Amino acid sequence: MSEPSERPVDRKLLELLVCPVTKATLEYDAAKQELISRSAKLAYPIRNGIPIMLPDEARALED
Repeated sequence: MSEPSERPVDRKLLELLVCPVTKATLEYDAAKQELISRSAKLAYPIRNGIPIMLPDEARALED
């Protein structure tokens, strides 16, 4: 039996996470499965329900 490709994200976990660069709060983008840091202008991916909080893995946000 195969596992679903996307798992739900734990909402309580999201409330605890902050940007590793700026320590600012993050916005959850459910459609793109990303955590957005407006202060660092980065979007951290969420893969299989797990936030990837590495700056090297983040996508730069456009202005």
